Amino acid sequence: MDTITRTPGGGLARLAGWAQRHRWLAVALWALILIGVTFTSRLAGSAFHDDNSLPGTESQQVVDLLDHTAQSGASAQIVLKADGGLAAHRAPIATMLGEVRSLPHVRSVTEPLETLSADGRIGYATVTFDAGSTDLPYDDIVKFADTAKRAGPVEVALAGDPIERISESGGPAEGVGLLAALVILVFLFRSLLAAGLPVLTAVFAVGSTLGVITVVSHFVDIASYTSPLMMLVGFGVGVDYALLIFSRYRTEILAGHDRDAAARRALDTAGRSVLFAGTTVIIALLGLLALGLGGLRGVALAVALTVLMTMLASVTLLPALLSLFGKRLERGIRRHALRKEHGKAWRRLADGVQRRPLAPLAIGLTVLIGLSIPAAGMRLGFADASTDPAGSTTRQAYDLLAEGFGPGFTGPLAIVTEDGDPIALQRKLAGTPGIARVLPPMGKTVLVFPTTSPQDEATAELVTRLRADVLPTLPGHYLVGGSVAAATDFAGAVADRLPLFVLVVVGLSALLLMVVFRSILIPLKAALLNLLSIGASLGVMTLVFGDGWFSAQPGPIEAFVPVMIFAIVFGLSMDYEVFLVSRMHEEWRRTGDARLAVREGLASTGAVITAAGAIMVLVFGAFLLDPSRMLAQFGLGLAVAVLLDALVIRCLLVPAIMRLLGARAWWLPRWLDRRLPHFALEP
Repeated sequence: MDTITRTPGGGLARLAGWAQRHRWLAVALWALILIGVTFTSRLAGSAFHDDNSLPGTESQQVVDLLDHTAQSGASAQIVLKADGGLAAHRAPIATMLGEVRSLPHVRSVTEPLETLSADGRIGYATVTFDAGSTDLPYDDIVKFADTAKRAGPVEVALAGDPIERISESGGPAEGVGLLAALVILVFLFRSLLAAGLPVLTAVFAVGSTLGVITVVSHFVDIASYTSPLMMLVGFGVGVDYALLIFSRYRTEILAGHDRDAAARRALDTAGRSVLFAGTTVIIALLGLLALGLGGLRGVALAVALTVLMTMLASVTLLPALLSLFGKRLERGIRRHALRKEHGKAWRRLADGVQRRPLAPLAIGLTVLIGLSIPAAGMRLGFADASTDPAGSTTRQAYDLLAEGFGPGFTGPLAIVTEDGDPIALQRKLAGTPGIARVLPPMGKTVLVFPTTSPQDEATAELVTRLRADVLPTLPGHYLVGGSVAAATDFAGAVADRLPLFVLVVVGLSALLLMVVFRSILIPLKAALLNLLSIGASLGVMTLVFGDGWFSAQPGPIEAFVPVMIFAIVFGLSMDYEVFLVSRMHEEWRRTGDARLAVREGLASTGAVITAAGAIMVLVFGAFLLDPSRMLAQFGLGLAVAVLLDALVIRCLLVPAIMRLLGARAWWLPRWLDRRLPHFALEP
């Protein structure tokens, strides 16, 4: 057994030493955590809840008013179609509805023959339950769905939140992404064992966090899409952080250090970068709290906790694994080093960029700005059944209702008044362009069916026109609600609070970079380039999901996706900034040669950043295989941002800008240097 000596170093070096000396204990503790939280979460079950409330907005006021006048409980629709007319199948329909009424948690069922389309071929029954969708037992929803489909020769499709819940099925995204990451790591390290350590570290961290969040969902509102988003981000950053530390470990081995000292030195250098980079990601995610949007708070906290756990696993579990498999890893590292000169291609790239820095600078900026332009036309909205996978029962129900009752039937607008005349309101709305049908008043509420679908831009314009032009002409005060109105209010709330969000995230991240690198220009450069990469990713997402490029279904972008992508991408972009510039800073402090610092910094980190970027692109891009349109939007936005950041920004723009800045890149006024705290990434 190798003797592990205690050598001087920072706190992370001492932590690595502890993990090496107690390697079996460290692995056992992580295994117990993973098993314990997984077992507890299985016993407790999940209670994820989508909270899209926006206190103070007009659409939320409508929701609150209607909640006081209606019974609580989820509802679902049984949509029926018979080419010869539903009336000819009255008996089997009545039998099916009788069985549905006798099911647990069913409160009431309406008659579909009383709500027929003009040709009598399509009708629907509304089923009201005695509990919310998330409170209904899963098996009871399945039983309801199976019973509702037994209507003889009549075509049946189902819609509603309970049906969406049992229809949710994750795609192969997580498995495909991890497999792709493993392939890249094997190609990079020429060793399955070396490639497996970062993946294993990420699995422990993400698996543990997922169990914790599942239990916490019983006490805090956490959205239903949080789990796949956690895995999306957690696997990406978990593999990347472990990869960075392992890459530095390999460098220290090749520099002549024994493997125990190499692990401690890797933690004392790359480990600091991981902690700093992870902190910037967490700050960016917690910046979402500044938006004051309740539905995003639980998501932000859950993803931030995932990043925190990946950081802890990278600096505790990974050193223990390096100690356990040290001999085999060292043999593979030295054998691979004999066949390939480390960093040669990246030195040539750095020299080429620095010889003519203006050309790569112009090319990179043109690409980023050009891709950012479509983001100006981004339209926000909320997903509905029209974006569900073709062939799903919810999509079939949506299509049948649109066929029988018009495209706006599935997204009615609710106009509520407390002091106005509902009859006068009904007459006014009946003559308003863009409205297909107006129902008689129900108390102080009038339901309006637009001529266009909820996802159509014209429907959002109708909401704005009603609020600004139509309703103010009537005496009294009126409120417009409904899913489209809520999406409009959400977009407005985000636009109003976005400056504060950007100021908090960008300001704190830039301040941290200033403290670490003792520079004013580097934080400014990092912030501007990160904003450009975010703009470019949102622009590509708009082209694909907004305009329908590459055969995607065109429609609005999910309302909360852009701000989530901003927070996540800004944090991840800072990761690469820290990885690259910290090595440049290390060389600058050692030599004082700005050009050499750029070249050696890129040579030391270029392969790692490219591999890390490729891993993240594949992990994120794999979510394009997920049936959820929202997760596909997340995957595309994050994958494009990381791709541009790793290739365009880190390989072209940063070396070019650092060459043009020269020694000025590391300038900080003396008075500011005296006042800022000191935190070095290099020991």
